[in-house]
Amino acid sequence: MNKTILKAAIVIAILAIAIAVYFSYNPANSQYFPQCPFHYLTGLDCPGCGSQRATHHLLHFEIGKAFLQNPLLVIAIPYLIVGIWFEYFGGKQKHPTVRRFLFGKTASIIIFIIVVIYWIGRNLVKYWL
Repeated sequence: MNKTILKAAIVIAILAIAIAVYFSYNPANSQYFPQCPFHYLTGLDCPGCGSQRATHHLLHFEIGKAFLQNPLLVIAIPYLIVGIWFEYFGGKQKHPTVRRFLFGKTASIIIFIIVVIYWIGRNLVKYWL
C-alpha cells in the first residue's frame, strides 16, 4: 500500500473515531472526558480549556456556543486544516515555501506569543470583569 494512502487512512480513521465520540457525548455532561489538570490545580483556564466542549458544539453546528467555550480553537481551525494538508496530503512537497512561511520558526514564535496572550487575556477577562 502506498505510504501516502496509508497515512491518509490512519488520519481519517482517527478523525472519524474522534468525531463520533465528540458528536455522541457532550463533555460538559460526561464523566468520561478528562479534566484540565492546570484548571484543576490553579482554578485558572489554560489555552485549551473548553476545547472539548467547543468541539462538541462545532460538530452540532453551534458555532456561537463553540466560540464561547474556546474562541482560539474556533479561529485556529483553518490553520489546523492547512497544517494537516501540508503534513499528510502532499502540501509540503508541492509548496515548501508557503509551508516554511506558515509553519516555520518565525510562525511558531508568533503562534506561541498569540497563545500566551490569549492564555493571560482569557483569565484576566474571566476574573477581573
